Amino acid sequence: MPLTTVETPTETDGASLSHGLKQRHLSMIALGGVIGAGLFVGSGAGIAAAGPSIVIAYALSGLLVMLVMRMLGEMSAAYPSSGSFSSHAERAIGPWAGFTAGWAFWVLLCTAVGLEGIGAAQIVHGWLPGTPEWAWVALFMVVFCGTNLAAVKNFGEFEFWFAALKVGAITLFLVLGVLALAGVLPGTDSPGGSHLTELLPNGAEGLVIGLLASVFAYGGLETVTIAAAESQDPVRGVARAVRTAMWRIAVFYVGSMAVIVALVPWDSPEVVENGPYVAALDRLGIPGAGQLMNVVVLVALLSAMNANIYGASRIGYSLVERGQGPKWLGRVSGGVPRVAVLASSVFGFLCVLLSYWRPDDVFAWLLNMIGAVILVVWIFIAVSQLRLRRRLERETPERLAVRMWAFPWLTWVALAGMATVFVLMAREPDTRVQLYSTGAMTLVLAAAGYAWQRARERR
Repeated sequence: MPLTTVETPTETDGASLSHGLKQRHLSMIALGGVIGAGLFVGSGAGIAAAGPSIVIAYALSGLLVMLVMRMLGEMSAAYPSSGSFSSHAERAIGPWAGFTAGWAFWVLLCTAVGLEGIGAAQIVHGWLPGTPEWAWVALFMVVFCGTNLAAVKNFGEFEFWFAALKVGAITLFLVLGVLALAGVLPGTDSPGGSHLTELLPNGAEGLVIGLLASVFAYGGLETVTIAAAESQDPVRGVARAVRTAMWRIAVFYVGSMAVIVALVPWDSPEVVENGPYVAALDRLGIPGAGQLMNVVVLVALLSAMNANIYGASRIGYSLVERGQGPKWLGRVSGGVPRVAVLASSVFGFLCVLLSYWRPDDVFAWLLNMIGAVILVVWIFIAVSQLRLRRRLERETPERLAVRMWAFPWLTWVALAGMATVFVLMAREPDTRVQLYSTGAMTLVLAAAGYAWQRARERR
């Protein structure tokens, strides 16, 4: 299929949206965007399955994510757009591809908003047991919907301070952990390497489970390329964010996993029950560690809610601007796509209601449907980059402010890595249903997008 011809360096949506995000906003969004609740809590199950080899799992999946971010950064610096990978897929592959990637990601983000609202409400309910969880979810929805309805700089400010707190918390954790391992933290004896004697306690199968858990913990990194389109200098913002991705992933993810498995026995029950970070802090005798980490997890959840409402509204708006959705969703006032913000928030709140009304069928089906969406998006990113890079080199090489390493070989390596993850998901009973459900949704969206594309061509 020939490349879709789009001549302007910036999408039409960029002209309608404001450019209220500052460089400090983008830098902190990029820095804190990799630190989610999945890292603080969800990593416990991965450690219990993989043992010390969880460090290898996070390093391998981190390398894959670095390659994806580098590819996405190359395209986003050349063609800044709030549609990000959806716009790039349309330009490189065809309108049906942009339609499929964009709407699949919109459903993923909106569902994630609901899940994060539920998680945050559960934490606050634990502190105030007399209050209903649904009321807290409603409050959080109203607050962050209101934040995103206002000027985009409000979203940037919220994310700036949320990210600063997350970065500060995990940096302090790493410093305390390293001091304890070195034997210089007062009142703490260093375990040395006593917890690392068996690298693969559950064999290769445990490593596979840990690898799958780690892959999906990296979701959310794409938000910075969506936000860059509304910054004062999109090209510079994307370039800086992508170039620092490597050390952020290495320090925050791989580094913290290494500290945790060195401090705490991998098979310790509290790793799963309380979360790995709380378990590690308890080992260090830090008073109130559990509640301290609950505050950090709450911040991580609220930050993700805020970012996902923003990301969903911009992806939805970009799709409408490209004629791939209902026109009413694309209305902009004050530089903000307010109807798209409301629609994304309503869908998120509907997911919360489904979790109460139909937790065993409809809600479970929805969760399975979005289980592997991020991998689908990554495949579209890699294929788009393969095609757009050659076009950029031929027609406008000056736009290549960020370049994919060792092109095209590392792009093909990344695609092979994604295919491997799909195969591993098909082997595991717990992830097989997610793979098939996501595949079915992707095929339905692709068919709808292709039908829409053919109808537009006929017109």
